Amino acid sequence: MGFSVALDPLNLFYCFLGVLMGTLIGVLPGIGPVATISILLPATFKMPPVSGIIMLAGIYYGAMYGGSTTSILVNIPGEAASVVTCLDGYQMARRGRAGPALGISAFGSFIAGTFAVMALTLLAPPLAMVALQLGPPEYFSLVILGFTLLAYLAHGSMIKALMMACVGLIMACIGLDFISGYERFTYGIATLEDGIGLVPVAMGVFGVGEVLVNLEESLGKRDIFKAKISTLLPNLKDWKDSSWPIIRGSILGFFLGILPGGGAVIASFTSYAVEKRFAKNPEEFGQGAIAGVAGPEAANNAGAGGNFIPLMTLGIPANPVMALMMGALVIHGLQPGPLLLAQNPDVFWGVITSMYVGNLLLLILNLPLIGIWVRVLQVPYPFLFPLILLFCLIGSYSIGNNKFDVLIMALFGVIGYLLRKIRFEAAPMLLAMVLGPMLEDALRQSLIMSGGSFQIFVTRPYAATFIGLAAVLLILPVFKWIKKNLRRKEGKK
Repeated sequence: MGFSVALDPLNLFYCFLGVLMGTLIGVLPGIGPVATISILLPATFKMPPVSGIIMLAGIYYGAMYGGSTTSILVNIPGEAASVVTCLDGYQMARRGRAGPALGISAFGSFIAGTFAVMALTLLAPPLAMVALQLGPPEYFSLVILGFTLLAYLAHGSMIKALMMACVGLIMACIGLDFISGYERFTYGIATLEDGIGLVPVAMGVFGVGEVLVNLEESLGKRDIFKAKISTLLPNLKDWKDSSWPIIRGSILGFFLGILPGGGAVIASFTSYAVEKRFAKNPEEFGQGAIAGVAGPEAANNAGAGGNFIPLMTLGIPANPVMALMMGALVIHGLQPGPLLLAQNPDVFWGVITSMYVGNLLLLILNLPLIGIWVRVLQVPYPFLFPLILLFCLIGSYSIGNNKFDVLIMALFGVIGYLLRKIRFEAAPMLLAMVLGPMLEDALRQSLIMSGGSFQIFVTRPYAATFIGLAAVLLILPVFKWIKKNLRRKEGKK
């Protein structure tokens, strides 16, 4: 059934369009999949739901492919998950081995992406069945664990990540209370009764914010490495050095992708560290080791596939891209989580099988189009940013034909820029906006079930386990801080 949906000519076209745009976005430094999906989300409103979701998914995993091109040729990561690829990929290019680096990146991404989709196919249905047995207390504790993991695995400060999550939760409370019907934080503004829209906020923070940051960093002045790419096919030695890194990266990336807050970025960094530890000659890493390209590239693509597990089975987004995907599903009248498999199997299996097709399309597209992507890299950024701003303006207005949404987008564009300047991550805020209503509803339903007693969260086994894990993750940094201070005091003595 899934392949009958994915191979429908219309869906096949949107799958092709998604992976092509995703690759292009991955190639262009400074424009990530979050900003792109935010900008293009309104364009899916007139499409059939399954076509829209297939295209958005294609943009996400397509961007993982494209990010390696700039890392290898320009030493600028096109996507955050491709930062590690710069270390060895660019050194390979400087040695005249740009072709094998790009080739092993494409083949490794295809193998890892296919593995992730196969694992998703096998694991999603049983996990969805388990999820159907969970009640409001379990969902409340699971969301709390997700927030904690997100903060614990954040790239910056855990406290800053938790602060941003709290801001997102407050924003999620704006509008009508679903249980009592009272207005909250609307201040008499009628358009706030429906709450603050996810899409204008995402477009502002990630779309407009990206443009402002990139203009400041003058990404238009990119030095394109003029290496001649003779062949893209890795030789037998390259395959021998890369086969185990690709296998390890695929497995590691997929399972890290399942974790809320995990995914492609953490997977690529972890894979690089693992390969350096396993290497016979670790001193070669950073000097042009092909394993340093193959492992992380496989890991970030497998991580992108793993991200779909919590969204499709539990209805919980693992990262900002999945939060936007969840928003797209809800806007199209679909219920993310275990009920998606039961009520809309065509969408569930259509999206999953489209990833098989998309991965094959990416392999076919990427190898011949390398030369074109190199030309695209030479387009000055000042020509690109007005188009991005135009798409943001049209997209935010077209959601509800409301000028207020454009104002929200502009406001959060400035906020997104300022957050970057003071090193606060916007991702926890966006995720909290999506998960906030689910967290509040689960909490209030749980307390109604227990007659107002909080004991329900520790007397039910699954709920108690999730809450316990969240508490451990919150306490661990405190112990590390105490241990660090004790060592410092001992050093002074």
